[in-house]
Amino acid sequence: GSQEHYGEKCVDDTYLFMLMIVLIILYFLCMRLIWSSHLTISSGSDGASPCNDTRWVQKWQSWQSSRPLRRTSLSLGSGFWHATGRHSSRRLLRAIPRHVAQILQADVLWQMGHTGSGVKVAVFDTGLSEKHPHFKNVKERTNWTNEKTLDDGLGHGTFVAGVIASMRECQGFAPDSELHIFRVFTNNQVSYTSWFLDAFNYAILKKIDVLNLSIGGPDFMDHPFVDKVWELTANKVIMVSAIGNDGPLYGTLNNPADQMDVIGVGGIDFEDNIARFSSRGMTTWELPGGYGRVKPDIVTYGSGVRGSGLKEGCRSLSGTSVASPVVAGAVTLLASTVLNRELVNPASMKQALIASARRLPGVNMFEQGHGKLDLLRAYQILNSYKPQASLSPSYIDLTECPYMWPYCSQPIYYGGMPTIVNVTILNGMGVTGRIVDKPIWQPYLPQNGDYVDVAVSYSPVLWPWAGYLAVSISVAKKAASWEGIAQGHVMVTVASPAENDSAIGGEMTSTVKLPVKVKIVPTPPRSKRILWDQYHNLRYPPGYFPRDNLRMKNDPLDWNGDHIHTNFRDMYQHLRSMGYFVEVLGAPITCFDASQYGTLLMVDSEEEYFPEEITKLRRDIDNGLSLIIFSDWYNTSVMRKVKFYDENTRQWWMPDTGGANVPALNDLISVWGMAFSDGLYEGDFTMADHDMYYASGCSIARFPEDGIVIAQTLKDQGLEVLKQETAVVENVPVLGLYQTPSEGGGRIALYGDSNCIDDSHRQKDCFWLLDALLQYTSYSMAPPSLTHSKNRVVPPTGTDRPLPQRLEGNHLYRYSKVLEAHLGDPKPRPLPACPHLSWAKPQPLNETAPSNLWKHQKLLSVDMDKVVLPNVRPYRPQVRPLSPGESGAWDIPGGIMPGRYNQEVGQTIPMFAFLGAMVVLSFFVVQLTKAKSKPKRRKPRVKRPLYLQQQQPQTPHSGKNPTV
Repeated sequence: GSQEHYGEKCVDDTYLFMLMIVLIILYFLCMRLIWSSHLTISSGSDGASPCNDTRWVQKWQSWQSSRPLRRTSLSLGSGFWHATGRHSSRRLLRAIPRHVAQILQADVLWQMGHTGSGVKVAVFDTGLSEKHPHFKNVKERTNWTNEKTLDDGLGHGTFVAGVIASMRECQGFAPDSELHIFRVFTNNQVSYTSWFLDAFNYAILKKIDVLNLSIGGPDFMDHPFVDKVWELTANKVIMVSAIGNDGPLYGTLNNPADQMDVIGVGGIDFEDNIARFSSRGMTTWELPGGYGRVKPDIVTYGSGVRGSGLKEGCRSLSGTSVASPVVAGAVTLLASTVLNRELVNPASMKQALIASARRLPGVNMFEQGHGKLDLLRAYQILNSYKPQASLSPSYIDLTECPYMWPYCSQPIYYGGMPTIVNVTILNGMGVTGRIVDKPIWQPYLPQNGDYVDVAVSYSPVLWPWAGYLAVSISVAKKAASWEGIAQGHVMVTVASPAENDSAIGGEMTSTVKLPVKVKIVPTPPRSKRILWDQYHNLRYPPGYFPRDNLRMKNDPLDWNGDHIHTNFRDMYQHLRSMGYFVEVLGAPITCFDASQYGTLLMVDSEEEYFPEEITKLRRDIDNGLSLIIFSDWYNTSVMRKVKFYDENTRQWWMPDTGGANVPALNDLISVWGMAFSDGLYEGDFTMADHDMYYASGCSIARFPEDGIVIAQTLKDQGLEVLKQETAVVENVPVLGLYQTPSEGGGRIALYGDSNCIDDSHRQKDCFWLLDALLQYTSYSMAPPSLTHSKNRVVPPTGTDRPLPQRLEGNHLYRYSKVLEAHLGDPKPRPLPACPHLSWAKPQPLNETAPSNLWKHQKLLSVDMDKVVLPNVRPYRPQVRPLSPGESGAWDIPGGIMPGRYNQEVGQTIPMFAFLGAMVVLSFFVVQLTKAKSKPKRRKPRVKRPLYLQQQQPQTPHSGKNPTV
């Protein structure tokens, strides 16, 4: 009897034992799945903190950085990627998971036999290990740094090279291309302009075809670097560069991607959303007198892309640093498909990319450029390409929103400042070219084209491969009270010296048409018109103009242009939604008709003023113009404190002004008995039931006794900067309202801080305050919430302390449009003449204008139907929808990409093991249930069948072990 019970007990215990084993295996499988997903999330979340959410964790006295001359990587993520501060140098732009080459259907071209063979591609980055298993065609590795190694100690350069040319696991676009590795960054992410110059020269010597720069910085006036980039592209090197990771702020383009001869690449996620980190246009080279160009050129995947790991395997990264090699790899692959390589040059390649790009819906041109990279369409265009000129953008439609923002955001009218559209001419015929005769303006008479006046200025020489076409659009006087749509086009003929072909007279020509469509409205009343003073805003480069918010220690430079379409974009959009019309003054105050405008808006002004400007403004305000000034901090002791050491020039850099040029502003408003102080304040407070934050602002030192002044309790930030001491100051005058005494005179409003309307580091907006001030200046309606405020104080007389003086020995004259060097103190230059536009003589066309200006920008003489692709089924990556509040730029699951080149099968093993274990578990549960339900048998069982019985259930389980 004991043997019978013992046998039954053994059977039950065996099942229980096997059940425990299966449960343990399931536990470890689940933990592995959870852990792997955790790793995926972590790889992205390191860089997910907003770039503007910088904590003030350093001491004031440690304000030392390098001047942003050094190029740095443009990447997102771990501490390394931010080690040197946001703009302390040119940065490696970071290189988060996907097989991007198959997603963009590179495998279609691979099946046709195109794999990048014969194309030399250079990667300027952190180097590459000699025996990395992903690369089979590394022709040369060179080191241009002061470290004695060729290897990559960081992984950034390896990842970038892998996206371009990896041959296994995470495949690159062009595995058979010749890879040339240029190590220009140290393991500490340090680089110098001189290293780049030397490496660039060697790239020219080696006749590199494609060069990837996943780097960038704000210094577009680093002339040796910029000139050398021009020289590279002039030598037919196709340069691809990351546009920057400083989004979603506008006016944050990085150099060299902002150059018209370089292919500037922005980033999107796998759901075709613009990546939050991707920098936005416009270019700021042309300010204040002109208008910026469209950049980026194109966008592509830059979030969660898979590439080569440091020593082996794959990793996932995000950033425009990733998007750039995606395009560089695509360009390398495309170049290898063209039989006549002479047709491939920086202009023709960019023409093919932007003409084939797929436009993303609901996104403007300063976010997406011409759209998303379409590799196969680019292949079709490039392989039926004939040398020609083209335009970027290819048309001007001021009625098309949102793509043509900001042009579409405000109609034009008679008497307004001309609307300037900066068009880039791409010349695929040759490295140098010219515009024949002059561009021709041809209005369509049936579409009221004669109601529009057009002036055109352009590059005298198109070099290298490109030039500009600045189109100024205004409304004719006869349309002063008319409303409607007007159309026409500008005709431009470009000529280039013919290469090796004397049969065509030694010159090739190409004529392009620029369609123009505008919405005209009757001239708005004066009270609705605001003039933004752009002329007196200065920014880095060329000088050291510090940030307006001193808390932002990792972002010390004022470099976004201070324009209504860059870092004051939200303010502009708000004013438009309130019914105001905002125009930009890019010339001295002497150059506008004040009778047309209700308010002149001066924000964060760093420039000096001509004496004639001061005189004219006083006269204009006496005659009814109103003035609103948003100032910022200015304190010479603090300016000396925030100097930094430039590692390139081995010199200390001192700010040339504070956040604003308060001494110059005081000269402007002194006639009314007004002045700002050199106090420096910050803090939270409530004004008219609105929460406010004062970020490194100044106070009002002097104000007329019959004016309205509002004061607040704030912290003395100047004392904190200079002595690391904290003090609270009561009754700090921050806001002043004044009605000038002359009959019909205008009104003046002063506020000591501009950060609440600036997108750069705004914490709490004060658009409500701007509305209230405009009600006061435009309609003489003083807001009761301010006039009857409990914080209203007696206006200060300014006799208790001296007014701020200019910093002795400052070099503002080097960058000023107003000052010039002089023995002793700098003196004002002679007042320049106001800009005069030469309106083009119209050549009217009595024909109907095209109804749809945007088709896919077909290049001339290109018939894509002639270029046949294999019959392959296109596919899109399978991605899960984002959870509410989840960033599209970060955690994107690996998944399995279809396609014959995918080798990431290992990612599916845990899932198959999990399902198999579940089957085994079900089997054991059934067996256990059967065993317990059987009647007990008294016959003893031999041990061998028991042994076999124990082993047989293990067989399917042990068969699954290799997959776990």
